[in-house]
Amino acid sequence: MTKKIIFMGLLSFVCSLLGCNAQTGMFKSVEVEEFHTVIADSTTLLLDVRTPEEYAEGHIGNAMNIDVLNGNFLAEALKSLPKEKTIALYCRSGRRSKKAATILAKNGYSVVELNSGYLGWTKASSIPLNKF
Repeated sequence: MTKKIIFMGLLSFVCSLLGCNAQTGMFKSVEVEEFHTVIADSTTLLLDVRTPEEYAEGHIGNAMNIDVLNGNFLAEALKSLPKEKTIALYCRSGRRSKKAATILAKNGYSVVELNSGYLGWTKASSIPLNKF
């Protein structure tokens, strides 16, 4: 009986930890191949949430740029991004994009985030890049 209680307690603990991941069900985090499919849809807007300097060094396709670390990120997003479109976003490695995805999802946007970021995208050599 004690083993069963301990097991159930551990199981509950693990389930609660797994439930507290970066996505929290508010947005979808995907790998490069699926992200490529998502951004191919004309109803999706592509958003780079890195700094303008990082964006200038190279970015994906026709991505617009709103820096998530800038204090006016949400105001800029609300002004520039229509809520009826899916927002596909990325950063350098996936950390800042999860932050941005959470902010946007909490404000009514449908969001897909590139889990591996621009670094993952550039490693997938079969996908074309835009460097300006």
